Amino acid sequence: MKRYVMPPEWAPHTRTWMAWPCAELTYGETLPQARREYADVALAIAQFEPLTMLYDPESCDGIDALKGQNNIDLVECPLDDSWLRDNGPTFVLDEDGALAGVDWVFDGWGGEWPHDRDAKVAARVIELAGAEHNASEMIYEGGALNIDDKGTCVVTRQCYEHRTRNGGPTPEEFEKELCDQLGLSKVIWLNRTLENDSTNGHVDVVAAFVPGGILCQVSADPEDSDYENLLANRAILESETDAEGNPLVIHQVTSPPVDRKADGSRRFLSYINFYLVNGGVIVPQYGFPEHDKEAMDVLAGLFPDRKVVGVMTNTIADGGGNIHCITQQQPKAGASSNA
Repeated sequence: MKRYVMPPEWAPHTRTWMAWPCAELTYGETLPQARREYADVALAIAQFEPLTMLYDPESCDGIDALKGQNNIDLVECPLDDSWLRDNGPTFVLDEDGALAGVDWVFDGWGGEWPHDRDAKVAARVIELAGAEHNASEMIYEGGALNIDDKGTCVVTRQCYEHRTRNGGPTPEEFEKELCDQLGLSKVIWLNRTLENDSTNGHVDVVAAFVPGGILCQVSADPEDSDYENLLANRAILESETDAEGNPLVIHQVTSPPVDRKADGSRRFLSYINFYLVNGGVIVPQYGFPEHDKEAMDVLAGLFPDRKVVGVMTNTIADGGGNIHCITQQQPKAGASSNA
């Protein structure tokens, strides 16, 4: 049986994949601003590596901002929404370094959002990438996992329990499918993520592996509703080891201040939702100078050989995610999974 391994996100990329915003249900009257922010993210990434932007020809206002831009290709594709981390494939390499894509079952984050077209996007991206198609029968999304270069994965119980509320794999069956598809040997379980998380527990807003360790978000405000939970997540990581039995080296970044929208709901702000590119790190910024700078400095220290680029993404955040959520890396075929 062929074995596949998901390279860590800091391994070399061939390109990045994104999808142009088209969902008024997600962004409402802020959709034009969301499109401007997506364009800013795409242009930042294209400084470092090629990018393919999928777009729905029936809803693609603003896409002209990317036409003719260096390193950016535009490809028509029917879409419901624009969170390619979740409905796109999870790319892996086989034993010979050949590219394959895991096509998880995408059900609109538990059937809560339209997804008929988005459920077909992973297969389309795999085809466009010229990769082997590895279908999984498990409902899952790429934002719900984060991996290192040793076979370790971090997930949340919140996300697992939401996906299986009406039946589904046992924790053991879930871990086995994840490990079989991605070449993993250990799964670490955190409890939950942030208040007002519309993904119901995607780990990529609270913890992300970095070379030699793991970065987690903590709050400096004891009145923050996430304060205790983020400390609990850190405590879990402090008690864990990676797949090779080494204690985890913990790094942390401070949450942005608690900020609420006009309706009283909390804005969904995370610095962990950064995205790695060849030679760079693309980091969410929210207009809190002290906090934004700290996040940039922390990531510059963790990736000293990469250029750190901040992009203002408040509207994307209000849509329920951020830069990591809207991107999907295609690893370089033949590259070592330990690069």
